[in-house]
Amino acid sequence: MTPDPTQTTPSEASSIEKLETGLERDVFLRTLLRHLAGTLEEVVGVKEASGFVSVVGQRMGEEMNEGYKKALALPELNREQVAQVLVDLKRRIQGDFFIIEQDEEKIVLGNLACPFAEKVLGRPSLCMMTSNVFGFIASENLGYAKVSLEQTIARGDKGCRVVVYLKPTAAPSVEGREYIRTH
Repeated sequence: MTPDPTQTTPSEASSIEKLETGLERDVFLRTLLRHLAGTLEEVVGVKEASGFVSVVGQRMGEEMNEGYKKALALPELNREQVAQVLVDLKRRIQGDFFIIEQDEEKIVLGNLACPFAEKVLGRPSLCMMTSNVFGFIASENLGYAKVSLEQTIARGDKGCRVVVYLKPTAAPSVEGREYIRTH
């Protein structure tokens, strides 16, 4: 019987499995999101692509907010808890967010590592995930949020600087996206 050249032998399969291709689930999913965001940005523009990502971010924010409130057994989070939740949720997905400062009017966060890692470079629409998740959680618990993405890794900055304003009067002329409690 002649071997079929289209069939992989067990030793070939074993050697293929050991190849260092850089392909694994996390890289695959981040690459998929990068290409999806890039395609949207190219086809409909960055602003419109950001709008699509915002919808997903809001849904993620809803789920995360409910998860934290349930885990903490609280009907609502206070400002300090909101700030800690924002840092914690990013930590859990391999971001490196930290609180720079906070007061009654704002929470200022820094970040040194994006959860999308290098896949976020040149894809500013992906930053709407952060804006919407942060904005949704802050507004649902505190009534109002305006998220300003002052610096982002996606735009080429060394890190991110995100300001979550908690009162409409705190930064009326600052560019950002506003969120208002829905319940």
